[in-house]
Amino acid sequence: MPLYEYRCADCGTEFEALVPAGRADAEHCPDCGTEARRRLSLVAAPVRGSDGAAMPVMGPSAGCCGGACGNC
Repeated sequence: MPLYEYRCADCGTEFEALVPAGRADAEHCPDCGTEARRRLSLVAAPVRGSDGAAMPVMGPSAGCCGGACGNC
């Protein structure tokens, strides 16, 4: 089941929810109950070098969270 990010248009609450793909656009705000809008999310994918080995990816462009996690 994919993890989706949402933002409530009424109260501004941002939250994540594990939702079946067929119900991704039908999630409601946990604070006020209004239908929430799905947000554009980044996807993490492994990066491989020319030898096929996994390479570490560092920096905000890595897609983890834009540098907010403290690991970038």
